[in-house]
Amino acid sequence: MTLAFQQSLFDEVGAEPQLERLDGAVRRIVLDHGAWVDLRPGWMLNSDLLFERLAQHVPWKADRREMYERVVDVPRLVSWFGPEAPLPDPVLSRAKSDLNRYYRPSSEQTFATAGLCFYRTGDDSVAWHGDRVGRTIDRDTMVAILSVGEPRTLSLRPVGGGEVQRFPLGHGDLIVMGGSCQRTHEHSILKTKKSVGPRISVQFRPVWPR
Repeated sequence: MTLAFQQSLFDEVGAEPQLERLDGAVRRIVLDHGAWVDLRPGWMLNSDLLFERLAQHVPWKADRREMYERVVDVPRLVSWFGPEAPLPDPVLSRAKSDLNRYYRPSSEQTFATAGLCFYRTGDDSVAWHGDRVGRTIDRDTMVAILSVGEPRTLSLRPVGGGEVQRFPLGHGDLIVMGGSCQRTHEHSILKTKKSVGPRISVQFRPVWPR
């Protein structure tokens, strides 16, 4: 798979992806109803190389799902790696370890899985939603998202409507949604007519009993 994208001006040509520190570099935004968002711009250096590896080597699939009494294509490519599955690049294993070390979650909150989404053009998107794990367990959970490739805007709003906050994420940026965020807020990657390049997001999540 070959896709052109605007490379980061801060990447060192040919250098391996590496993670910057989290301690002292994460900015927290406190939301209503016990929700919060953490931001760490540029957490991964030389992330364009990781984007290229994932785009070429991850077993991407095009999902279909039932919506409004008909089956439609999911407007993005996806891949998922469970708790026992090796992640598709060693730097993602380090990212998961660093997140667990920084947040020191309880055993049931440990980041354990990785879901990947490939947004190829501005036509690829994900509608407003809260992650299902958070809505079904009726308690707080965390979702950490690492973005590589060109930035796309993650929009966030309270359930039922309200002020929309927008976070352009790409080129190694990290966002972590925590507290009640998955139950009290919704997030999306909306379609855009602007000229945007491809982006891959890696979502680290805990495993909750169903």
